[in-house]
Amino acid sequence: MRACLRTGNPVISVDTKKKKELVGNFKNGGRERRPAGDPERVLVHDFVIPEFGRAIPYGVYDIGQNVGWVNVGIDHDTASFAVESIRRWWQHMGQSRYPTATRLLVTADAGGSHGPRIRLWRVEMQHLADELQIPITVCHFPPGTSKWNKIEHRLFSFISLNWRGKPLLSYQVIVNLIAATTTQAGLRVEAAVDRNTYPPGVKVADAEVRRVNLRPARFHGDWNYTVRPQRGS
Repeated sequence: MRACLRTGNPVISVDTKKKKELVGNFKNGGRERRPAGDPERVLVHDFVIPEFGRAIPYGVYDIGQNVGWVNVGIDHDTASFAVESIRRWWQHMGQSRYPTATRLLVTADAGGSHGPRIRLWRVEMQHLADELQIPITVCHFPPGTSKWNKIEHRLFSFISLNWRGKPLLSYQVIVNLIAATTTQAGLRVEAAVDRNTYPPGVKVADAEVRRVNLRPARFHGDWNYTVRPQRGS
């Protein structure tokens, strides 16, 4: 990671926010200053309202520049959604900040939609490497060590603090609250709603997996590997 940062290449920490948020006038834990006797009125139940659904915030935290991107999904948390979130970070923030990047380093935990054993994750990462035309190195934290993933305590924790006590009435409200998150250390965040659908249970053929140009690292190659662009892509 340090070598990548020294050479001016991007290092990002990624994850899905653990709690999938109900969209609507629901109670959101925490306190917010309001006039005495005028509490925020919310629904007493916590069932999904079908026309509103749930929000799935997938975050990308730029470790070197202390900026975050959150892709707010409305469908399913799949490997395709995870890689699309990284793609959107690159399009909206990364490309302009790192115009001469020669590689991308991604740190992630070992579970969820970006788990190292998920075949679709590797196939989608190959597509992204081909688009960016740079190698993408992925380093997964071992099971039980997700707290080491910097996005948890440098991005998501501050988002939760910023919107505590505020009902998440709509996707636009969620995006606005995320984008309003700042810290004294200079954190800045951008966010957008991703209205694409990501069907779960997508089958990946063995031939697709074999086409992934993956180079395992010497140390725990099952958790640490580089996906290089395919020649002629």
